[in-house]
Amino acid sequence: MFKKNALTVIMAAVVGTSLLAGIGTAPQPASAASNMVPDYEVKLLLNPSVVLGTDFKLTSSVRSAFGMPDTVTKMNVEFLDTNAKDIYNNGWSPRIRKTEGESDFELSYKKRYAITGSDITGALTLANQQGFNSGDTGYEAQVEWGYQKKTLSITRSKKGSKSGYSGMDLPNLADSRSLLINNAPDKFNNWVSSGWGTSKLSTSRVFGPILAKRSIGTWSGLQLYIEVWPIRNAAGTGTEYVVEASFKTSSQTTASTKHDELITYLQGKGWFLAQDSLKTQLIMDRY
Repeated sequence: MFKKNALTVIMAAVVGTSLLAGIGTAPQPASAASNMVPDYEVKLLLNPSVVLGTDFKLTSSVRSAFGMPDTVTKMNVEFLDTNAKDIYNNGWSPRIRKTEGESDFELSYKKRYAITGSDITGALTLANQQGFNSGDTGYEAQVEWGYQKKTLSITRSKKGSKSGYSGMDLPNLADSRSLLINNAPDKFNNWVSSGWGTSKLSTSRVFGPILAKRSIGTWSGLQLYIEVWPIRNAAGTGTEYVVEASFKTSSQTTASTKHDELITYLQGKGWFLAQDSLKTQLIMDRY
């Protein structure tokens, strides 16, 4: 009798344990999505008074050093924001760009995060906490690596078209608003509150436009771009030329090593300008 009762108790205990361990167990929450994996774009400034001729084009010595042809690719660029720069002050930059040879307008919605020192992971983690993670396949993360400053940018790019425009023309204000509103991604639109982004765009104006020119060559086994941006000067009386050399890589190690090597190379040529590139900020401040 004792043996039978003991066996019953043991079996009940085993079944109970099995139930606790498996059957009826609440599903465990999935682990949090991982941080986005960025690529890297090194951006360094060149001294315009040295690398540009009287025609404000790259000198033949600069083009020759990087194997660049005489031809350039034109890019017409504008940003949209309110007079109070509500969008920019919340870390976003909605942009329309028309690139020579392409039929559509390129629409981009870029969110920027400052990187403190070299803490790229910290910026990626903050972006993750605000909803940008490795599952966001529509967005691209990039570390913009300047002379001394690094910035994390997360961009959603789309294509848009409007009839009645040709060549390098950008759309007028009404059409620019319409393009950016109709293609606005949810994260941008609902950043501060539901419908915030499109509401701000509906009362936006144009900052720009700027007709930039890009030359493409090679340096140290990498494709190198040099862009010349004519930006209104601080006094609003003329033009300041921003000349930026850049290359892209998926490797943080390559970005770091080649960043330093390119600075040394440019310094040796007497072309380097020891400042960080802040084109968007200049445009938002001066237009």
